[in-house]
This record gives sequence, structure tokens and C-alpha cells, in this order.
Amino acid sequence: MRIGQLADAVGINPRTIRFYEDIGLLPEPQRLPSGYRDYTEEDRARLIFVRTAQRLGLPLADITEIMAFKERGEAPCGYVRSVLARQLSELDERILELVALREQLRALQAIADDLPAPGDCYCSVIEHAATLEATAEKGLASPTKQRSHPRSPRRP
Repeated sequence: MRIGQLADAVGINPRTIRFYEDIGLLPEPQRLPSGYRDYTEEDRARLIFVRTAQRLGLPLADITEIMAFKERGEAPCGYVRSVLARQLSELDERILELVALREQLRALQAIADDLPAPGDCYCSVIEHAATLEATAEKGLASPTKQRSHPRSPRRP
């Protein structure tokens, strides 16, 4: 099948297929006498595997390593388990960061209307957030817990 057909079958852009070839994730295909690339069902299956691994959050470097295990005739499952454990740890850390960011945004949103109108600054809301962050970095208070306006409601 030609590159456009493969791209449609897998749901990716033909440029992505060429990129995967360039980095060695997909082997260089045979060429037809006309010069067009001729992809196989094995190429399609390989691209589906790559896309599935990407949806699971695996970076291309890890996917390449998993493919190398298969090409050497080795089972990659131990390696995949370690990659998944790392992914889960990073995801848990990112979730904590996002929860903290959500709380910071809620606190900022609660006081945004009561901040002074911007004078010589870009935006008083963002500059207030910068002030809170600087205060937190000095260890004086957490930007998500510090309230600068008495009417700021506490949110769970």
C-alpha cells in the first residue's frame, strides 16, 4: 500500500510516517518501480503499536527500545513494566502539580475583581500571582493558601 493509504489506515499524517522512518521507528519500505513507497501489513501493525504506546504516554525513545527488544527476539515486557512504573510516578507527580495549580487559580480568581486596576503593569492579576509566588519562595506563605483580600471565600 502507498503512504497515503497507510496514513489513512492508521489515522496519522504521511509526514509522521516519513519521520518515523527517519528516526528508525519504521523500516525503510520497498519501492515500487514508479519510486513510490510500498508498505506492508506488518508496517501497518507496527504503526498501530507505536500509536497505542504513544497514547499510553510512552516517549518515542522508549518505543524505539521496545521495538529493539522485539527485533533481537527478546521479550520487552520487563522493560515495559519499568517504563510504565516510571510513567505512573511522573503522572502522579504531575497530578499533584495540577491540583496545586488549580487551587492557586481558584484563589486568584476569587480576588481578581478586587485587585487594583492595572496602572503601569501588564495585568494586575498576573502580577499579584507573581508577588504571591515570590513570597512563597521566600518561605513566608504558600501562594495557594495566602489570601490577600478579606472577602476571598475559602474553597475546599
